[in-house]
Amino acid sequence: MDRIQDLKGVLVVIALALVVLLSSVVIVPETEQAVVLRFGEPVKKINAFDPSKDFGETGAGMVLRIPFVDRLVRIDKRLLTVDMEQQQVLSTDQLRLNVDAYARFRVIDPIKMVRTAGTPDRVEDQLKPILTSVLRQELGKRTFQSLLTAERGKAMQNIRDGLDLQARKYGAQVIDVRIKRADLPDGALESAFSRMQAAREQEAATIRAQGQKRAQIIRAEAEAEAANTYAAAYGKDADFYDFYRAMQSYDYSFNSEDGATTILLSPDNTYLKQFKGN
Repeated sequence: MDRIQDLKGVLVVIALALVVLLSSVVIVPETEQAVVLRFGEPVKKINAFDPSKDFGETGAGMVLRIPFVDRLVRIDKRLLTVDMEQQQVLSTDQLRLNVDAYARFRVIDPIKMVRTAGTPDRVEDQLKPILTSVLRQELGKRTFQSLLTAERGKAMQNIRDGLDLQARKYGAQVIDVRIKRADLPDGALESAFSRMQAAREQEAATIRAQGQKRAQIIRAEAEAEAANTYAAAYGKDADFYDFYRAMQSYDYSFNSEDGATTILLSPDNTYLKQFKGN
């Protein structure tokens, strides 16, 4: 009887030891990293992201913890996604764009993440409004046409950098930001074409007005220069000036394109003085 009681006691001890052992052993897969909380305070990280490690070198596997004292917070080690709800952004050319974007991030400092946010879901909740704000600010500096060119890549880089700066406060790193769609609202395309056409017509009218103004200035300067030339010529040789002006007048009067010009003058008319060589 005593032996049976002793055997039961041994079995109970072994069972308790197995429970304690099983409670102290946890398995962390390669796709996860974990933070050990001891009385609510982070004390150790397991299989954390480390870019300095070689490929295949991880801290995953079985890990020991103190039962009933340590608690494990599991964090996905893979890339996570922040999906932004569709927003309306006003571009510099006064077009309202319906923009749908997302960002990819990973947790690189799990202890900092646990202290500041608690879980990756809360990090995502914190990054959503920041992504919306940074995207509005960046796209609001650009035209709709620029989003269809290589300049779009520069805008995405600026948005990524701005979002990453905020994500670092939560122990996360933003890898990439992408715009899934950037469309004009229904009926906005026709309105945009009308505004573009009006702007081009106004620009053309301005260019024509500037050209006419410049032509008038050039014409006035040329006439002033011609008048100065005539005045200078008259001052040097008045007889030659009279002769030259008379020849111009004869050429204008007698050289008609249809040859039908008729002028009746008396032989002693002063107008024919230079013509007769007097």
